[in-house]
Amino acid sequence: MKKKLMIGISSVLASILLALIIYLVIILAGNYAIDDQKLVMKTTTSLIDQNGELVTKLFVENRELVSIRDIPEYVQEAFISIEDIRFREHQGIDLRSIGRALYRDVLAGASVEGGSTLTQQLAKNVFLTNEKTLLRKTKEILIAMNLERRYSKNELLEMYLNRIYFGHGVYGIQAASKLYFNKDVEELTIEEGALLAGLPKAPNSYSPITNPERSKQRRDLVLTAMERQGKLSAEEAKRLRGRTVTIDHNQMSVNDAYLTYIDMVIDEAAERFHLTNEEVLTGGYDIVVPINRHMQEVSFKKMKEDRYFPSGNNDAEAAMVLIDVETGGVLAVQGGREYVRRGINRVNVKRQPGSAFKPLAVYAPALENGSHPYTMLLDELIDYDGYSPRNYNQVYSGKITMHEALTYSTNAPAVWLLNEIGIDHSIEVLNRFHIELEDRGLAIALGGLREGVTPLDLASAYRAFAKEGKRIDPYFIKAIYDQNGERLKGEPVVEEEVLQPQTAWYMTRMLESVVKEGTGSQGDIQTSLAGKTGTTSYPEVGGATMDAWFVGYSPTVVGSVWMGYDVTTNERYLHGGSAYPTILFKDILNELPDDLREVAFTKPADVKELDPPVSLPVITDLTATFSMGGRGLSSIRLNWTGNDDDRVYYHIYEIDKGQKERIATIVADSQYFINRTNPFTSKQYEVVPYDSVTEQIGEPSNTADVKFKFGLH
Repeated sequence: MKKKLMIGISSVLASILLALIIYLVIILAGNYAIDDQKLVMKTTTSLIDQNGELVTKLFVENRELVSIRDIPEYVQEAFISIEDIRFREHQGIDLRSIGRALYRDVLAGASVEGGSTLTQQLAKNVFLTNEKTLLRKTKEILIAMNLERRYSKNELLEMYLNRIYFGHGVYGIQAASKLYFNKDVEELTIEEGALLAGLPKAPNSYSPITNPERSKQRRDLVLTAMERQGKLSAEEAKRLRGRTVTIDHNQMSVNDAYLTYIDMVIDEAAERFHLTNEEVLTGGYDIVVPINRHMQEVSFKKMKEDRYFPSGNNDAEAAMVLIDVETGGVLAVQGGREYVRRGINRVNVKRQPGSAFKPLAVYAPALENGSHPYTMLLDELIDYDGYSPRNYNQVYSGKITMHEALTYSTNAPAVWLLNEIGIDHSIEVLNRFHIELEDRGLAIALGGLREGVTPLDLASAYRAFAKEGKRIDPYFIKAIYDQNGERLKGEPVVEEEVLQPQTAWYMTRMLESVVKEGTGSQGDIQTSLAGKTGTTSYPEVGGATMDAWFVGYSPTVVGSVWMGYDVTTNERYLHGGSAYPTILFKDILNELPDDLREVAFTKPADVKELDPPVSLPVITDLTATFSMGGRGLSSIRLNWTGNDDDRVYYHIYEIDKGQKERIATIVADSQYFINRTNPFTSKQYEVVPYDSVTEQIGEPSNTADVKFKFGLH
């Protein structure tokens, strides 16, 4: 035993000598092994909504930097008392602690005590690995002593307290204070500070969340150490040791409802602000996002509900996006029903848009080319060099207005109109919407594309209808501020006029009709809404659907919903069409806050209103009465039931021996007098309504024979 003790003492003396040699080496070597870049800590980035409220945090290491000035002195002393009682006196290494540790190691025959100072712990944490070798220990001492020469004690303590690990994924005392007590570090009590001071030695073992009893024992040990160092009186230490451990656990897990939004923020930070994924997660930025947290959570919840999907399609996928019409900021986005971080984001996956593409590829270009919503289109089954588009109900009207064709999503008129205006013109307008296609066939009228478009593409394009013809780049980041509060410069959000305001307003009125009485009428809506449905068939199975859409907008928001499978097969396809995404979209919009929902479409000042379609009356009660008046005057009075729309004209026809002759045209009236007529005539009369807007002729009335009536008329 005595021999073993002598060997131990010799080892201690040798260590002291080694330490002196190392110190001399440090003086000569200067700033050996210190890389200031490594002292820059990974800090947590915060996503903040436009009201200044925290949405979530992004991090590799969950850490919030805090100044030493904000850390109460008794909290600082708790760490010093338990980790390094001579921190204020030593120059990076504590020879007495090293000697004591070596002595105990010798007695134990193994390494049982570290003897490291706070500065050494900082050096190891920042610059070194956890390997236990003499070379690593030597480097640790070299770095610690140089750190002491370069930085003040307060700076070193601040770096230490901001860097160390406190368990459950949090780094630094501020994040730890938030996690365990849901408060800032400056609000910590003495016993709370003591509890945190006890964690770095073994964060998992002493966690008050998982091991409250061991946590209390460790906390009480820290309080006792503070008492021995004169930082607490005996009475105060006893009173604090008697308190139970009370925590207010602030779980920092990310809400699954926000996962898509987070990923798209990270993507945009790279595209517009040129920040890498690591820079976003470690840079401690404040990122202001235009999110509406209520709508983000509502959309997440509703997309999970099977009732919005066709029977038998509980495993189908979906995607949706909702954008602020005024600003272009994305209010809510969901990339899938079971979205996985950095996985398939279906908001950015190209799909076949079906009839939801008609407003962009056909009707808006036609209006830009001089057409009117009541322009007549040919509605016939026509062969275009082997391409014969069919109406879904196989019914053809011969002629139909653009308004009707869009409202009821008839296919044949859309293709005919595209053929009339020319594909090149359509492509040019689509390019304005930032939709670029390789396709050059008439099938683009019906959304039959090689690659398709994304839900975000469609929502972005429809914004031009909602905002006087102006398209804007949808954005997820309003601003980014660094740790110094400086706003980062990024690529600007661009708004540009892509349609005439008149075109946009006519499109809005027609798309309102789609929702009120056309293919988008399913479901209830509590706000003004314009939009278009879209369905693409899966040809391998009769009646099967591959993609189902609704794209639409209110006066305040614009968005899209897609439903389908990532890969459609003979076994996995939709059993229903666009009614399902239409109802889902409407139910999401019904959850809008009152200030976004209780708004009506307002016609811009410099555009013409679109009058309702002309309704031609069917006349079945035409009468022709001969009257003899005073002074030998006589006339035939024609009477019928019409309407007072001054856009309706009435052609008056006289029929004599089978020959029909138009004798007059009147406007918005329901009677006509034929003066100085032979009372013995055998002529008959007929009235035909005429639409002066579309230049369409209505059904002829009944034929009226002249009846006699004598007296004044």
